[in-house]
Amino acid sequence: MCNFVLVDIKEKIGIRLRELRKLKGLSQEKFAFECELDRTYIASIEQGKRNVSIVNIEKIAKALNMSVYDFFKTDIFEND
Repeated sequence: MCNFVLVDIKEKIGIRLRELRKLKGLSQEKFAFECELDRTYIASIEQGKRNVSIVNIEKIAKALNMSVYDFFKTDIFEND
């Protein structure tokens, strides 16, 4: 199990988003189009610089063909 204790929630969301986007083989630009969000917004999420709204988390999850629950269902969000 990875230790993400020192990583804040914005960074964890960014790490998870980048991981899932790359697994789908999508560029930030293509993924942003799928989400109906701006590419620079996706980049800033992945860099851990954005406090993402739940509405945008839902758009991201839908573009990844998964539920919001599944987006967060990973060790990175587990408490140590």
